Amino acid sequence: MPGFTADNVTDQTGKVFVVTGANSGLGFEAARVLAARGGDVVMACRDEGKARTAMARIAAETPGAKLDFVELDQADLDSVRRAADALRGRDRIDVLINNAGVMMPPLSHTAQGFELQFGVNHLGTFALTCLLLPALEQTAGSRVVITSSIAHKSGEALWSDPKAEAGYSRMQRYYDSKLANALFLVELDRRLRASGSGIAAIGCHPGVAATNLGRNFGFARLLMPLAGKLLNTAEEGAWPTLQAATDPEAESGDYYGPRGIREMAGESGPAFLTRLARDPGAGQWLWKRSVELTGINPGLRAVD
Repeated sequence: MPGFTADNVTDQTGKVFVVTGANSGLGFEAARVLAARGGDVVMACRDEGKARTAMARIAAETPGAKLDFVELDQADLDSVRRAADALRGRDRIDVLINNAGVMMPPLSHTAQGFELQFGVNHLGTFALTCLLLPALEQTAGSRVVITSSIAHKSGEALWSDPKAEAGYSRMQRYYDSKLANALFLVELDRRLRASGSGIAAIGCHPGVAATNLGRNFGFARLLMPLAGKLLNTAEEGAWPTLQAATDPEAESGDYYGPRGIREMAGESGPAFLTRLARDPGAGQWLWKRSVELTGINPGLRAVD
């Protein structure tokens, strides 16, 4: 059966998509395609200037594209709350695409003092999603898209030290943040289904794609353009995101990624989540910890 690409994205007229980190990389490519298919795209980004530049690029390609901007810095939970307030004021939200993230920076911290990768990649995603669930619930067929990574397979769930006070491995902390994304996807789906919600929680990962996310790789970042030739371009890396956001056959709990060898490249299709990522106990523990750290509780009950 053929895989999913941008060509499979049907007309999205009338739907509103919120795309975090939409000014570059995978987020930009997803926003570009969604706008070209008639969707209303809200670019939720940290830097307004970069977002406006990205919007101009999309508008040049798709005259009349429906684009808007909301300031969002996932390294600051206060900014996440302000963005959620602004987004809740819209008439509807059909799809929230959680794309923003950071990858292997030097030891850094969020405004609230959390290690940056855990804080941005998971806590910011958790907070924004939970704050927008009531708005999403108002739109039939709405979706939350959560972006993980094949790196989640190496995650070890080391979240008892969310500020990295006991030590810091940029690589392991990245793996752990992507495992957190996968656990959040599975646990959110479980809780939404148990509550009878109409919201679908759907996950994705881009495989290995040449984007500016790898700017902290040091020497290895110089190999990313070559990786793009051998593996996925940013445009191709966005295919799983687009499938999770628009495929009419996608169901809550589904997880998509490239179908090529080791899920590194190729057209999008069903992808693999580790046993740990699907473990209910780990998911419940992370959910409870996330509520404690963010102070945001969507009120969805745990599933026994």
